[in-house]
Amino acid sequence: MSERITDVAVAIFLKPDGTFLLASRPDGKPYPGYWEFPGGKIEPGESVREALQRELVEELNVRIQSASPWFTFIMRYTHATVRLHCWRVLDWEGDMHGMEGQAFAWQSIDAITVQPTLPGCVPIFRALGLPTCLWISNAGEMGVDAYLGALEGALGRGAAIVQIREKEFAPGSLRRFAEELMLRCRRFGVRVVVNDDAALAMAISAAGVHLPARRLAQLPHRPDLPLVGASAHSREEIERAAALGCDYCVLGPVKPTPSHPGAPGLGWERFADMIVDAPVPVFALGGLVPGDLARAQAAGAHGIAMQRGLTAALPAAGIAAATAAAKLA
Repeated sequence: MSERITDVAVAIFLKPDGTFLLASRPDGKPYPGYWEFPGGKIEPGESVREALQRELVEELNVRIQSASPWFTFIMRYTHATVRLHCWRVLDWEGDMHGMEGQAFAWQSIDAITVQPTLPGCVPIFRALGLPTCLWISNAGEMGVDAYLGALEGALGRGAAIVQIREKEFAPGSLRRFAEELMLRCRRFGVRVVVNDDAALAMAISAAGVHLPARRLAQLPHRPDLPLVGASAHSREEIERAAALGCDYCVLGPVKPTPSHPGAPGLGWERFADMIVDAPVPVFALGGLVPGDLARAQAAGAHGIAMQRGLTAALPAAGIAAATAAAKLA
């Protein structure tokens, strides 16, 4: 007998400062008094967006103006198994208030003050803790000093995860580069993952490791590190990343890129199709620059991954100044 699963639309209201909305569950429902993200059951024939529009008017007296899909996962409770379709809501209209007598509160991922929260909130909290930019190192092409200078200038302009990926470096050179990069990232509180080398990640106290697709297929369990990402080129690999317990995956290339000369990109439409109801947050990759973030999120991506696009985060003069400062450090 197949398991009965109830589909639920979940709204993650987000303000520009990164705070998000939680609401208390009213009496008469399972887990009364627990806090959760607003939303509700998807009725037969409804899309996720239609369910959110209906539920949010009923619960909070607001109408969605701008929202996009994010990720989807299954949560098993004692009373039901639910599939949570998480959407980010960035713009809405209406005088927000609890239509069912429930309380609501704006929260920060670093300071959640309402308790208790439903277990289904935990994967969403983890995803909210991920920045929307993943920067992949490019020191082999740019030169170490130039890359570290550009990175340091970009670090002060927004949160990111930095992935160390220098396949041509000898082990000793890679270790020295990784240590220099870690010094800069620590100053800004930026997390670092190392491509395909958990031992190096632990040796330099990086946050975690990034798994290439081939490694993703080989591993029987998640590496024992706080942050684990993976590269994917198909829906099957996205599913594998989720099954392994990865925190995110990267899918691309979306646009043509010098890393794959002559190869066409997926394009935004195909990218969006591949990540519909993805079970893990997905970063778009391939020929992207910071200005592509909104387009990527509209397609359902968590954010964007960039390699050469990192330099677009700084004007040319800023790159030159940062590089000079790095050489003097």
